[in-house]
Amino acid sequence: QVKLVESGGGLVQTGGSLRLSCAASIGTFSLYAMAWFRQAPGKEREFVAGINNWTGRTTEYADSVKGRFTISRDNAKNTVYLQMNSLKPEDTAVYFCAARIGPMTVSRNDYDYWGQGTQVTVSS
Repeated sequence: QVKLVESGGGLVQTGGSLRLSCAASIGTFSLYAMAWFRQAPGKEREFVAGINNWTGRTTEYADSVKGRFTISRDNAKNTVYLQMNSLKPEDTAVYFCAARIGPMTVSRNDYDYWGQGTQVTVSS
């Protein structure tokens, strides 16, 4: 049974930082590409950042977060992180961790496993 549990969300002022974590109870973590998506009220769930399986040398970011967010993984801890800096009010959303076996993609339809989400609120 695969389980993803996000943590680290909260309320932060504009310009602040947060670090999200996603702990995975999963077979062989390194086999899975991992990604972060987010969903704001009334909007569709959108890709934020992804990291490839195995070494995680390949990463990809949505244009809206490039240069501000960094995704990383620790295969020894079965955990993926999202470091979020220079936060803006438009980053306010529920952030979801997702996993799939194979290469990372940006499409939410390609991911098989999802966490329950963690709320990030950025005040202006």
